[in-house]
Amino acid sequence: MRRLPLDDPGVADHRSPDRFLWWMARRQWQTLLGGMFFGVIWMSAQAVMPLVIGRAIDEGVATKDVPTLAVYAAILLGVGLVQAVAGIVRHRFAVTNWLTAAYRVVQLVTRQSVRLGSSLPRKVSTGEVAAIGTSDLSHIGQVMDVSARFAGAVVSFFVVAVVLLQTSVTLGLVVLIGVPLVVLLVGPLLSPLQKVSADQRHLMGELSNTASDIVGGLRVLRGIGGEDVFSARYRRQSQDVRHAGVRVARLQSVLDAMQILLPGMFVVAVVWLGARMAVAGEITAGQLVAFYGYAAFLMLPLRTVVEFANKLIRARVSAKRIIKVLALDPDNASLDSPLPMPPAGSELRDDVSGLRIETGRLTALVSEQPDDTSHLADKLGRMTPDDPTDRSVTLGGVPLLDLPLEDVRRRIIVSDTGSQLFSGALGEVLDVTGRAGREGAEAAVHTASAEDILEALPEGYGAQVTERGRSLSGGQRQRLTLARVLTVDPEILILVEPTSAVDAHTEARIASRLRARRAGRTTVVTTTSPLLLDTADVVVFLEEGKVAATGTHHELLGSCPGYRRVVVREVQDVQEVTA
Repeated sequence: MRRLPLDDPGVADHRSPDRFLWWMARRQWQTLLGGMFFGVIWMSAQAVMPLVIGRAIDEGVATKDVPTLAVYAAILLGVGLVQAVAGIVRHRFAVTNWLTAAYRVVQLVTRQSVRLGSSLPRKVSTGEVAAIGTSDLSHIGQVMDVSARFAGAVVSFFVVAVVLLQTSVTLGLVVLIGVPLVVLLVGPLLSPLQKVSADQRHLMGELSNTASDIVGGLRVLRGIGGEDVFSARYRRQSQDVRHAGVRVARLQSVLDAMQILLPGMFVVAVVWLGARMAVAGEITAGQLVAFYGYAAFLMLPLRTVVEFANKLIRARVSAKRIIKVLALDPDNASLDSPLPMPPAGSELRDDVSGLRIETGRLTALVSEQPDDTSHLADKLGRMTPDDPTDRSVTLGGVPLLDLPLEDVRRRIIVSDTGSQLFSGALGEVLDVTGRAGREGAEAAVHTASAEDILEALPEGYGAQVTERGRSLSGGQRQRLTLARVLTVDPEILILVEPTSAVDAHTEARIASRLRARRAGRTTVVTTTSPLLLDTADVVVFLEEGKVAATGTHHELLGSCPGYRRVVVREVQDVQEVTA
């Protein structure tokens, strides 16, 4: 049995759905061939049973030859045992093939999501990725699962055809021509099924995305009274998905009915022909029984072939959505020949805005438009889409675009208001690198003034954090997010509005502790909070994205009217909220 998850899922061929499915099959060819081998034995054993029974009737029952009958009974028992063992092993291979394909899809999409990073939400919806993990991987797994039975169906069909040709050319030709004809009669339904399945898959992705947005913004919706609007939208979309599902089910029901009707009619035809030949004396009674057994058996390979075609169609639809994600490129990418990283302590600058970040100091960025400072923060951390013509941000005089992206990410970390908490044990959520240890996590929690959160959780660091930290308040999530980035302790830390969701007393504690924690390390904070600004070594005021004034908080209050207006307005807004 293969160990899962896989050590290396490989590099997928995402040029087309068929190429992707073929690549998936080649990556697990050993287990696929194993499943096909035992699938052939399993179904071929069923195919020869009617032959053994017919011979037993003609050579043992009709002639009352007990020893011969005993021999055929033993042969039949042996064939049955072979079929049973082969069926068990085939099923184990089928499950392995399903799980291997499903895990490979999960690993490929997860790795691609990590590769895309902050580019992912801009390029593909959350619902689309979620739908891959809920339905698409199942369809890919199912086509790998049914492949073993499909191989057995094809081989057993030829086994039965050869046996029938040796007994009766007429019946043999009926099978050789009739079985492909039955499959062709089902074929016209497969193309419309693929179309409606693709439509349903698209609508499911949109519905998942809407549901994710509603759950993520439920508190905001309640605050503005927008629950009814989004609830109505979700109901409309869910009805669209339901109608699409009905269209799929309608075609699927016809296909399922034809899988029974057409093979059944074919069986009737074969039995009728065999009975007429038996009455005419052209075949023996044993051969007639064998023919009936063959006819009944042929329903299994026929249905398996149609099932394979059906699941292949669904897998192609799913593969199309998967390769769409795998084909995406991140907004930021490492160069083939990047320049070496500057030494530690190098200065970070942005020539467009005129910003110069002093090494080892706490710098606060203030702007009347918060989007200006948040955009600049992303630019300093190379979180904005790469623009080859913009080489204004430098580290130690070297443009960030010319440096290895992995090293830039390691030395410069940006934590913005969109940062989310992952699900899992709180200790693991906070110490994402696993290098900080309990002592480092506790120090980070203290700096973020988040001790009360731990005290409220009976399991402490072992408490389970739900997806996106939805069981926590906005202020709690913000403080834990701050604690998480502090455990990494990067050379340059850029925080975007790190205290926007906490009260003034908590904010004052965070401000003083952050200064002490990051002493001697380069820290940039975008904020308009006087409590944070008062602890900063340097405050930079931006107007229209350019540096307008630099100094301490108190110096700018006295010398820069624009700065004073922004900060005083912040104080007034806080007073109005707390009044």
